[in-house]
Amino acid sequence: MAGLSRVNTSLKAVNAIAWNDVPWSVLPGEPDATTQATLQQYLEGLSRKGLIASSQGVWLQSGAQFLASNQGTTPLPAASLTKVATSLASLETWGADHQFETLISTTGPIQKGVLQGDLVIQGGGDPLLVWEEAIALGNALNRLGIAKVTGNLVITGSLAMNFETKPEKAGALLKQAFNANTWSGEAAYQHQKMPTGTPRPYVAIAGGVQVLHYGVDLLPKQILLLRHRSLALSHILKLMNIYSNNVIAESLANSLGGAGVVAQQAAIAAGVPQDEIRLQNGSGLGTENQISPRAICAMFATIQRYLQFRNLTVADLFPIAGVDGGTIDYRKIPQDAVVKTGTLNDVSALAGVVPTRDRGFVWFVMINRGTDLDDLRDRQDKLLQTLVKQWGTVSTRPLPLSPNDTQPIATLLGATDRNEVVRSALDVSIDSSN
Repeated sequence: MAGLSRVNTSLKAVNAIAWNDVPWSVLPGEPDATTQATLQQYLEGLSRKGLIASSQGVWLQSGAQFLASNQGTTPLPAASLTKVATSLASLETWGADHQFETLISTTGPIQKGVLQGDLVIQGGGDPLLVWEEAIALGNALNRLGIAKVTGNLVITGSLAMNFETKPEKAGALLKQAFNANTWSGEAAYQHQKMPTGTPRPYVAIAGGVQVLHYGVDLLPKQILLLRHRSLALSHILKLMNIYSNNVIAESLANSLGGAGVVAQQAAIAAGVPQDEIRLQNGSGLGTENQISPRAICAMFATIQRYLQFRNLTVADLFPIAGVDGGTIDYRKIPQDAVVKTGTLNDVSALAGVVPTRDRGFVWFVMINRGTDLDDLRDRQDKLLQTLVKQWGTVSTRPLPLSPNDTQPIATLLGATDRNEVVRSALDVSIDSSN
C-alpha cells in the first residue's frame, strides 16, 4: 500500500504542478548541469557522424524552468513543426469548436426528382471534405427528392475535395461522389467503412463542372438547399497533426490570411520575438520556413494553456506516443509523450511534451540537419529515453496529457447530423416560381 501511495502522490504532483507553471515563453538562463551534459553527449554523437553542431537546434524546459539548449533561440528549418504555429493561429482565430460551412443551392425548381437547373456548391474553406462527407451529402440530396440535375455542378468559393484543391478537379470528385454509379474503387472502399446500412447516393448531374470566381463571374440567383458543417476544428487539427497533412495545413493558413498572418498571430500568442518565427507557408514545406526551438516550445505550451479552459488537452490535437499512428509509427518515443514530427530531405524534427516523475512535464524540441533521417530519428528517441530514465517515469498517463475526446475521428466522418436541410423540394419549387 505504501508503494501505491507514493505512485498516487507522484501522479497527483505531476497533474498539480503541470499547468501552474506552463510558460508563455522562457528566456535563456543557466542550464541544468546534468541535462546539459546529456545534451552535450547527444551533440557529440552527431558530430562524430560529421554533422555540424551549430545546425542542430535543441530546447528543453520544465514548466518555467530552463533546462538545456543548443541554438535554442536561432530560427532553423522547422519542417512540419510549422503546423504547431498553424494550429495555434487557427485556435486563436476560430476556436476549437469552429466548423467550416459548405452551402448547396439550386438555380431552378425540383420537379418529380429532377432539379431543373444547376446545383451550386459554395465552398467555405473546409479542408476535410472527403469521400465519406460527400457521400453523406449526396444522400441528403436524395432525401430532398433530388435524383437528377439537368444543369451543371457549379463551384464557387474555397472548395477542396479529397485534398484536391484545384476547383475543377475538386468539383469532378464531388460530382462522382454524388452518384454511386460513377464511383471509383476508392470511393466504394470508403463507403464500406461507413456505418452499416449507409445508403449509396444517386444524384446524376447531366452537365459538367463549372467554376465561378467571386468578383469576376456573375453568380446566378440561387435557392439554398443544404448547409453542410465540417468536423470541429479540434478534430481537423488532430488528423492534420497525426498524418502531417500539408493540404489541410495550407488550407487553414490560406483561410487565416497567409503565412505572414500565421507567424504574427503565433508569435504574439506565445510571447516570443516575431523574428523567431519566419514562415513562407502553413505546412512547413521548404527550408525557408524557420522557427527557433524556443518558439516551438512556447507555442506548444500556449496551445495547452488555451485548451485547458475548454475541456481539451494537447492530446486532443497532437498524436500520443504508443496510442496514435501516423508519422510516429515505429518510433521509440517514450510512452504517453504528446508530439509533432517534421521531415524534409535534410531535416528531421521532433517536438512536444513528455511526463516525468521528478521534473513534471518536460517540453522539448529537436531540429536536426542531416540526410540520414532514420539515424536522426533514432537518436532523438534515444535522447528522450535517456532523459526520462534520469527523471523517472509515471505509471499512469496524467490527465493533462490525456485526450478528453476519445471517439476515433474516422468514425465521425459522414455523420448525417452535420447536413442541415434549409428548404424542402416543395419550397424550392414555390420559390422558383416567384
